[in-house]
Amino acid sequence: MLDWTDRHYRFFLRQITRHTYLYTEMVTTGALLHGEPPRFLDYSDCEHPVALQLGGSEPAELAACARMAERWGYDEVNLNVGCPSERVQSGAFGACLMAEPELVADCVKAMRDAVGIDVTVKHRIGIDEIEHYEYLRDFVGTVAAAGCDTFVVHARNAILKGLSPKENREIPPLKYGYVHRLKRDFPALEIVLNGGLADWDQVDAQLEHVDGVMIGRMAYHDPYRFAEVDARYYGDSRPAPSRAEVARALMPYIAERMAAGRSEVKHIVRHVLGLYQGRPGARQWRRMLSDSNLLRGATPALIEAALAQVERDALPA
Repeated sequence: MLDWTDRHYRFFLRQITRHTYLYTEMVTTGALLHGEPPRFLDYSDCEHPVALQLGGSEPAELAACARMAERWGYDEVNLNVGCPSERVQSGAFGACLMAEPELVADCVKAMRDAVGIDVTVKHRIGIDEIEHYEYLRDFVGTVAAAGCDTFVVHARNAILKGLSPKENREIPPLKYGYVHRLKRDFPALEIVLNGGLADWDQVDAQLEHVDGVMIGRMAYHDPYRFAEVDARYYGDSRPAPSRAEVARALMPYIAERMAAGRSEVKHIVRHVLGLYQGRPGARQWRRMLSDSNLLRGATPALIEAALAQVERDALPA
């Protein structure tokens, strides 16, 4: 979810669901150790529970970054061993690390020794033509022995050469059975399934076999689907906010960011284009919030103007 689940998106989604566990976009160790840590680590208090996802392969560097995450108040640090992009591979981390389970175990142990917060791993079920379940089982067993108790498993292989990241999310077949078997083989571990989930009935079916699910693209492109989550999975009986209430909750956030000179409206509203997905007025909502002329010098009032247009479009003809 590089460039997608930044702090603006996470603040937005938190207005829809109070309880869903949020993950940052993947942040490389180099960006934190040699860049500007606040740029990547700052977040809004309302985001909790929130995990920092790291990309890296040097145990000492990952330990240093995990300590930063703990100082910043993150609830978890997650090591990405699933991203298949060539940009990530060139840094010798992401999915290519599945070929080096002992190194992943060393990374986990270094982070576990450095911090008191949870250290988890996100990974694929295999890489390239390695498709037998035993490879996945042995990988998880090796990393679990280093102290990792939670594994987020994208139920597809990662094809490191020849497929784009988008194709890697669609072409390799989903093998949910591998993830179910992993939970049976490691009942003491928390196994979270990721990949291809598009509705809550599918989620319910998977929760009969695993401890949790991670949802990416649906959460981004149709975020208001998460208005059901708090009641359905967390027992929270409070009414879900309306789409308009969610949108208006962004206005003071945008104003605060602009006053601090840290964001323009366009950097925030690009994440909310799917709020009215499938509803009357959705096209106008997207058009107004992506119009370069309207965004130039825009203020939070653009949200109110877009809402007014949606309400007009929703009226019966």
